[in-house]
Amino acid sequence: MKTEAQPSTSSLANTSWTGTVISDTVPGSQTWEDKGPYTWSAASGTSEAQVSAARVSEAQARASQPKQISVLEAATASILKQKSTYEKVQMTEKKENEVLLARPFWSSKAEYILAQVGFSMKPSCLWRFAHLWLNSGGCSFAAIYIFMLFLVGIPLVFLEMAAGQSMRQGGMGVWKIIAPWIGGVGYSSFMVCFILGLYFNVVNSWIIFYMSQSFQFPVPWEKCPLTMNSSGFDPACEQTAPSIYFWYRQTLKASDRIEDGGSPVYSLVLPFCVCWCLVGAFMINGLKSTGKVICVLVLLPYFIIIGFFIRSLLLEGAKFGLQQLVVAKISDVYNVSVWSVAGGQVLFNTGIGLGSVASLASYMPQSNNCLSDAFLVSVINLLTLLIVTSFNFSVLGFWATIITHRCCERNAEILLKLINLGKLPPDAKPPLDLLDNPTSIYNTWLNGLPQHIKSMVLREVTECNIETQFLKASEGPKFVFLSFVEAMSFLPLSVFWSFIFFLMLLTMGLSSAIGIMQGIVTPLQDNFFFFRKHTKLLIVGLFLLMFACGLFFTQPSGSHFIKLLSNHWIVFPIIVIAILETMAVFWAYGARRFLADLTILLGHPISPIYGWLWACVCPVVLLILFVTVMVRLCMKPITYMSWDSSTSKEVLRPYPPWALLLMITLFAIVILPIPAYFVYCLIHRIPFRPKSRDRPITASTSLPLSHQLTPSKEVQKEEILQGDETKYPSTSHVTS
Repeated sequence: MKTEAQPSTSSLANTSWTGTVISDTVPGSQTWEDKGPYTWSAASGTSEAQVSAARVSEAQARASQPKQISVLEAATASILKQKSTYEKVQMTEKKENEVLLARPFWSSKAEYILAQVGFSMKPSCLWRFAHLWLNSGGCSFAAIYIFMLFLVGIPLVFLEMAAGQSMRQGGMGVWKIIAPWIGGVGYSSFMVCFILGLYFNVVNSWIIFYMSQSFQFPVPWEKCPLTMNSSGFDPACEQTAPSIYFWYRQTLKASDRIEDGGSPVYSLVLPFCVCWCLVGAFMINGLKSTGKVICVLVLLPYFIIIGFFIRSLLLEGAKFGLQQLVVAKISDVYNVSVWSVAGGQVLFNTGIGLGSVASLASYMPQSNNCLSDAFLVSVINLLTLLIVTSFNFSVLGFWATIITHRCCERNAEILLKLINLGKLPPDAKPPLDLLDNPTSIYNTWLNGLPQHIKSMVLREVTECNIETQFLKASEGPKFVFLSFVEAMSFLPLSVFWSFIFFLMLLTMGLSSAIGIMQGIVTPLQDNFFFFRKHTKLLIVGLFLLMFACGLFFTQPSGSHFIKLLSNHWIVFPIIVIAILETMAVFWAYGARRFLADLTILLGHPISPIYGWLWACVCPVVLLILFVTVMVRLCMKPITYMSWDSSTSKEVLRPYPPWALLLMITLFAIVILPIPAYFVYCLIHRIPFRPKSRDRPITASTSLPLSHQLTPSKEVQKEEILQGDETKYPSTSHVTS
């Protein structure tokens, strides 16, 4: 090997730099300082002929060379050490950035499935589904719901899961990649999710308040409270049921009208703060701790549900409740209103259009089978609704039976008093022994009376009918906080069963709140590097903001606004968002191409029927649903049930005109990003479709959304594909 006889500074630097590069790039190699002496001796070595020819100047060389070598080596080592240190700092910063930019995964698929189930199983879904089953056709409504679930619900859940999982983005960024012109739909879903999150924890605060009161014996909604001087019961409570009084006057401190506002109810502010603190504590340490918490919050309610279901079957009147469960009104199958209600319930129960489904799915590997996940989550959701509705009807049958028994006993006492006063003839005397089965004995006696005496009796007392009482189950949250809670108070060990029941609702509410907040946090982290780097600061700041804004719904009229938003408003933006999501896939990206990309990522073919559902069925069904809901809203004035403090009774009042204007304004605000982003794309000449027509598009796992979506230039994206790499190259150019 030929080398230089006298090494120069440049040759040393070059040789040493090569060693440094190798040291930086080869894992486990030594540093440049360890390699320096060896590099230097290799560069300054001489051949045997040159050594023999230079023997004459050996003494001089021995005297001068070591000093030159040591000086040159020290200088060069100092320079290269600084250079190596700089490069190490650069590499460390690069690795830190890659760690920050890398997207985490769920610890296991079980955690991911439970997170999706927990998000979809909101407490409001339970009482709303049971109430709709009771008042919208019975089994006919259930059949329509199941049909709509498989026709629209599951395909849309699959669509959002597939989009979030393949693009590795939350609900805000995924649609800008799939269809740039419709990218504003992500911002709309983010805003709807934010508004839902503002008042969702208010419902959880009601649950915590009831749970805190359930440690008393008897529970406060079982009997009327005493007056200040303990001389008797509260007169306002005596004019109504104790459960109704406790709900309106002690929990909500509700105003008579929605116009009557006021300061936040202080007894609800603390539970509301506790809810946000719990959700924040569950999420502040990232996805790994959130997954562990989700396992507890989702699985615990199912053990309670199974226990309640078994216990409810043993209650008196459970058979009557289950008989009402299987009643089907065939005429409601032809009722458009029932179809629209069922369709809206499917969208709300599955969580479509909020961005949370895509956000949760974005933390799964791209090769995960999201089609089976969509079916699994939807079927678990459906089975849970069916089981909960069954034990709801059993408990309501027990509730209606006890109320009817007490009604018959009270009527018997009234009739005896009227006979003693001479206002009724002795023939109207009721049977004295009503202990065994008051309802059956009393109604048998009443039906056996002569018609004229029966008419006299019915003029003095109310009619006690178990079927009529069963249908009086309240609507909305009152289904739980009035009818169901009152039924719990009739049970032995009512304190225990009440606490367990509210614990079930609270765990379900917290798991749903985590899913909702994930739909807000994930898009913010995808779009802003600062939030990705400072997750705890984001969680604390965001939750403080939402807590402060949510205090509006804890004021005396807050429950009326919650009903306005949840029952009448939220369905409209969800339908519009769902329609635009299907348009983004079948119109801009291409349903067939989307399925082909998923086939490559998942490693198995997907039925083309889903492309047909996305392209034809879902948009048409959603458009019809939007029109029917709009027509129903315009033809029938929207109302709310309020408390009349002057009479201590519930009063049905219409919403004022400004409430309808508020709905329209909110709808326009959340939909505004869609046309605004469309105009933005036109101004910046962003193409309607992604440029890479012949290759799948997947978002990078190491680049923030701001780097992926640059309007003025194309950005190379790393593709994680499991398929034919010759047909689909590893990188593709995408213009957002």
